[in-house]
Amino acid sequence: MRARSNITYSDDYVEYCRETAKRVRNLQDLALRGRNKQEITRRIHERIVEAVGLQREDDLVDIGCGDGTLLAMAGRLGVKSAVGLLATEEEVELLRPTGLHVKQGFTDDLPIAEKSASVVVCNNVLLVVPREKIRASLREIYRIAKPGARILVGEIPFVQNPAPDPRLNTRREALSYLYQTYGFRTWFGMLRRMAYWSLTGKEPVIRDGAAISFYATAQEFIAMAEDAGLQLVRYWQHDDPNTRNNYLLRKASQAANSSSGGTATG
Repeated sequence: MRARSNITYSDDYVEYCRETAKRVRNLQDLALRGRNKQEITRRIHERIVEAVGLQREDDLVDIGCGDGTLLAMAGRLGVKSAVGLLATEEEVELLRPTGLHVKQGFTDDLPIAEKSASVVVCNNVLLVVPREKIRASLREIYRIAKPGARILVGEIPFVQNPAPDPRLNTRREALSYLYQTYGFRTWFGMLRRMAYWSLTGKEPVIRDGAAISFYATAQEFIAMAEDAGLQLVRYWQHDDPNTRNNYLLRKASQAANSSSGGTATG
C-alpha cells in the first residue's frame, strides 16, 4: 500500500487523551503539561490547596485529575475522601494501580452523587471543552457540590490563543519543522508514528491537545457561573500563561441569601 503523504489534524481532546495514555512513559505525562514539568504541576496544585482551604473533613472531587498530583496531596492531608475524574478509561487504568480513587467521566455528565463534594476542583479542563457544553458542565459542578462548597475553576483563557504549532500538510514538512523546532527526540518520535501509519495503512492524523475550545472574558464567565447557581468569591490572573483567569466560587449554603455573593478580584 502506498503511504499517504498528506496529514490531517484533529482537535478531539478525548481521542488525544486516549492516544497519550497509550504512549505514556511515566504517569506525569498524564498532566498534559509537557515533559519535565512535574515541578510546575506541583506548584499549581499547592496553590489550589491553599485557595480552596483544603482540610481533613473535606470531600474532594478533582475534575480532570491528570497524573493525580492533587489527589495525592489530599491523601497526605488526610481528607475524608478524594476522587479524580479522567476523560478516558485508558487514563484511569494507568492511574488506578497507584491506589488513587479515579473514574472516567465528562464535565457535562459527572459520575458523582448529588451534593457529595465540599471541594470541587476543575483546573485546566474547561478550556478544551466545546463552548456548547460549558453551561451544562457548570450545572454539573453545582449539582455535585454540597451547600457551602468551595469550587476552583482554573485556567480559563480570556483571549483566543493561536495554536502553538503550525499545521503542516505533508509528512516531510512536519518532520522538518519538528526537527528544527524541538530537536532529534521529537523528530524521531514522529518518524516512528509515521512508520506505524504506513505499515498499518492507518490515516495519518495528528491530534492536537493544545487547541483551545473555550475562552471567555471574566465578566462572561462569571455570568455563566452565576447562571448555574454558583457565586463568585474572587478571581485572579494565572501566572503562566498569563492569558488565563482562575475563579474561586462557592455554592451558597441553604441558609445563605442567594444574592449575597461577592465579586472581588484578586
